[in-house]
Amino acid sequence: LAQNSVLSYVGTSNGHMKLLDLLDEAVPGVGTYEDFNTIDWVREKSKDRDRHREITSKSKLSTWALLQSVSDAFSGWLLMLLVGLSSGALAGLIDITAHWMTDLKEGVCLSGFWFNHEHCCWTSNETTFQERDRCPEWKSWAELMVGTPEGASAYIINYLLYVCWALLFSLLAVFLVRAFAPYACGSGIPEIKTILSGFIIRGYLGKWTLLIKTITLVLAVSSGLSLGKEGPMVHVSCCCANILCHLFTKYRKNEAKRREVLSAAAAVGVSVAFGAPIGGVLFSLEEVSYYFPLKTLWRSFFAALVGAFTLRSINPFGNSRLVLFYVEFHAPWHLLELVPFVMLGIFGGLWGALFIRTNIAWCRRRKTTRLGRFPVVEVLLVTLATAVLAFPNEYTRMSGSELISELFNDCSLLDSSKLCDYAERDPAINGSESGNELPDRPAGSGLYTALWQLVLALIFKVVITIFTFGIKVPSGLFIPSMAVGAIAGRLLGVGMEQLAYYHPEWSMLKGWCTPGADCITPGLYAMVGATACLGGVTRMTVSLVVIMFELTGGLEYIVPLMAATMTSKWVADALGREGIYEAHIRLNGYPFLEAKEEYAHQTLAMDVMRPRRSDPALAVLTQDDMTVGQVEELVAATEYSGYPVVVSHDSLRLVGFVLRRDLLIFIENARKHQEGVVSASLVLFGDHPPPQPANGPPPVKLRSILDLCPFTVTDHTPMEIVVDIFRKMGLRQSLVTHNGRLLGIITKKDILKHMAQMANRDPDSILFN
Repeated sequence: LAQNSVLSYVGTSNGHMKLLDLLDEAVPGVGTYEDFNTIDWVREKSKDRDRHREITSKSKLSTWALLQSVSDAFSGWLLMLLVGLSSGALAGLIDITAHWMTDLKEGVCLSGFWFNHEHCCWTSNETTFQERDRCPEWKSWAELMVGTPEGASAYIINYLLYVCWALLFSLLAVFLVRAFAPYACGSGIPEIKTILSGFIIRGYLGKWTLLIKTITLVLAVSSGLSLGKEGPMVHVSCCCANILCHLFTKYRKNEAKRREVLSAAAAVGVSVAFGAPIGGVLFSLEEVSYYFPLKTLWRSFFAALVGAFTLRSINPFGNSRLVLFYVEFHAPWHLLELVPFVMLGIFGGLWGALFIRTNIAWCRRRKTTRLGRFPVVEVLLVTLATAVLAFPNEYTRMSGSELISELFNDCSLLDSSKLCDYAERDPAINGSESGNELPDRPAGSGLYTALWQLVLALIFKVVITIFTFGIKVPSGLFIPSMAVGAIAGRLLGVGMEQLAYYHPEWSMLKGWCTPGADCITPGLYAMVGATACLGGVTRMTVSLVVIMFELTGGLEYIVPLMAATMTSKWVADALGREGIYEAHIRLNGYPFLEAKEEYAHQTLAMDVMRPRRSDPALAVLTQDDMTVGQVEELVAATEYSGYPVVVSHDSLRLVGFVLRRDLLIFIENARKHQEGVVSASLVLFGDHPPPQPANGPPPVKLRSILDLCPFTVTDHTPMEIVVDIFRKMGLRQSLVTHNGRLLGIITKKDILKHMAQMANRDPDSILFN
């Protein structure tokens, strides 16, 4: 089949590989696609090859044409530079604004209301290291209203204002999304994956979506909801790329080329969200991209570099780092610690499977019941529940990034956190302390309090995230998943640390944990737990390990991260094959052929093709004996995206395939601009039209919009081969023949419906073409 299809490109009159007899841009709209349709990858790639071949041939004729050829080659790199700069600048703006508005829920800076809590206290001369969050310039709302930060009245005022600010921010976010850009809600990654596979969703990557997503992302994160900004940053970067594509003709007019840019933009989104440029490129390759040639890999790398450099120049966190929770661990890990790391991987896989099932069940309930009619009420109720339950616990009150930063933290001698509140060591149990090293010590009262708060925070995060992901505000899943894993990891890490302190004589500890040494790093366990939970939810592997490695800068911790990630994926896959993004794609009915999903059924093309035995005959156009009126009647009576063209209804010998949109646009254009065209005019698709009567109306020649080599399979082709062809070639449809005679057609939607039916799912859940 592949060989035949390649040969069919070559057999053109001028010897060039030309798939379509394309128009000279005479009819605007021909070659474009309608909303909620799939692009024809083969046609788009062929158009780009023809365009490139023409530019190359002209470049030898004059210096001006040579300069145009160089400009065309350089335009891709220039576009990547602009995408990186714009995404990095927007990420810095979002980080700074979200940090300030999050702190605004608790108080205000008197020396400048635009300072967040941390920046406000930097300028103070009365700040101590132990109490670096306290300074006279920063006032809580209770201090401003009743003059004291302590007491019941102050607590109630702070509590009420925290809840009111959270409700205000979430109300603004959901109102802006509903009123101006409905596509700005959610994570955006499921839709980006679907768009990169060739689906058209007009407006999803437009100017209004970019503007509203940027504003409402800040509001949603600041409201304290259990969501993150990392997933939506991928959507923001893709919006920037799509808008900038309109500056360059070769990307504006070619949907396949534009998707190469969007793949690179997805890499930039992760690069600026996590400060992980290499992890971003691998994320785009592993998780979201459908077509990722080597050239796109290089350009993604360059764009991610520019984005990370731009964000580093802005320095949004004031610590010369690209993320809030950058950490460095120094203590080595021991081989026996792989056991608790694998346990964290099992926990991450279980959490991922539980989250996907419960969240999808809740989202399906939202779509199929009256709950979906009241998105504003739902957002306000979730925000109210989150704010009321979060405020009393300091670990749920702080933002997700701050929580992860606190849990990743490796306790130092001067650390004032409750998680670092250890009691003095008993010299009888362990040796004496030397230098600045911080050996394992017994837990103090502050640490025990923190552990109880973390247990409550874990339960709260697990439950509330299920109901938060999918509401009608921008909502990412990376930070909440990492927070769940980091809490579980820190709890296990402190438990292991206390075990090593009180029982150094145990045989499994004796070999590597000497008295007075720093054996266990609880922050490392938090990082491994965060990786495992994020992997369990998204099923990312390589890119996730690289992202976490770039966050910590520690090469020696790659093996624990890999062990936890793979365990998490195996456990989660055993309980359900889909990651959260694939599950949401299926829930929304998008036509996405998942590359990871295997086709294991023994069916043939004839079992899936349309028309079936009970269906009406296949709607076809004939080569040269149909009138304009007959064509218009056929198109009006059917809703197909395209029509096979045959020699005659009797022979059904295939000539080519024509798209509905191109057909309608061309006929309408002929009626307006070609003199004498009426409903009785013949429609001609052939090279050698039959003789016309002298007094008859002029014919309409549609050879130029005919695809002369549509993909065909025989009726006995196994469906696993057909599915593989659709995945690898990005086809919209394939025609089915028997001994050269046209029998039917298989579309991408037919394949998805068949696969759903074979998996005992509702085939009507596939909504789009």
